[in-house]
Amino acid sequence: MKSTVIDRTEAVTLHDQVAAEIRRAIEDGEIQLGERLPPAIDLAAVLKVNKNTVLRALHILRDEGILDFTRGRGVRVVGTPERAAVVTKINELLAFARFRGLRREDVITLIRSTG
Repeated sequence: MKSTVIDRTEAVTLHDQVAAEIRRAIEDGEIQLGERLPPAIDLAAVLKVNKNTVLRALHILRDEGILDFTRGRGVRVVGTPERAAVVTKINELLAFARFRGLRREDVITLIRSTG
């Protein structure tokens, strides 16, 4: 990742900064869809952070649907930050609907009837 800057004086946590840098690299085309990321220890060395910081960032991106962890195949890019933003909103909608007493299936039915 070119010109990656992790700022220890920023209020943003290091793992969130690492996740943001990986998102930026995907958006800029430095990392392609389907591409395998280097091992966490190598990313940590390049970014000058602890390996656990990188692992935490990778888990965030996995939860957003950007990365996939497959034993024996490593960590691969399977989504884009744009898709991740939509997934985040969908999860927020599902949580809100669940709070209001609706199940996932109810939300799907609602979306199908309004689209």
